[in-house]
Amino acid sequence: MTPDEHCDSPLGPPPRHVAVIMDGNGRWAKAHGKARHAGHRAGVRVARSITRACAQARVEVLTLFAFSSENWQRPVEEVNGLMRLFVEAIQREADELHANGIRLRFIGAREQLPGILRRRMAAVEAKTATNTGMTLVLAVAYGGRWDVVQAVRQVAARLRAGDLDPADIDEALLDRHMSLAGLPPPDLLIRTGGEQRVSNFLLWDLAYTEIFFTPVLWPDFTPEDLSQAIAFFRQRQRRFGRIAGQPEALAE
Repeated sequence: MTPDEHCDSPLGPPPRHVAVIMDGNGRWAKAHGKARHAGHRAGVRVARSITRACAQARVEVLTLFAFSSENWQRPVEEVNGLMRLFVEAIQREADELHANGIRLRFIGAREQLPGILRRRMAAVEAKTATNTGMTLVLAVAYGGRWDVVQAVRQVAARLRAGDLDPADIDEALLDRHMSLAGLPPPDLLIRTGGEQRVSNFLLWDLAYTEIFFTPVLWPDFTPEDLSQAIAFFRQRQRRFGRIAGQPEALAE
């Protein structure tokens, strides 16, 4: 994808929050005559590289879609291999992330995950909790519809307990119960691998996100590709429902 040629506005600021659907590991492995797990391991290496590149670009939040709710339907051997890879990657990367001031946060139905993985996740979250650099969010066992449902359940529990009036339910309240609560919404979503859909990722949060689709498979995605996506974003004219040139104070 190339930047919008019809946009003649000056460059806008870089994105505060970049989200990525890391697609194409399996196809990359097949194209290279390797087993699928080799593609996933190559994908982890790229995730490390892109995390560093985002930190250098002063991105405040990077959210990576690592394992979706639907991925449980994959062959058992592949799922088990992914779980082991997550455990290894967290253990291997935790010290470097901490040393670079990166705060790590996980979102998703972690009760579905193996105990050892949950413990590693909790440990690295605690270790990096006070870091003030970029926040790295890993979505594991995550689905956008699940996210909305868990938020509604929390609101319903408050209603049942009597500490919330139905008239007080609005978008801001629901937003505080979503998985990304407390973080800015994604400004830019990058999907690698050529598909052009959001695949049940951050459905609540992507309302006004700019989307960059690229045919590049995730294991081939480079910091230069990231720079191209950010350049695309900076040329977009983000109106949030307003007309071009309308002062923000006049927007309804």
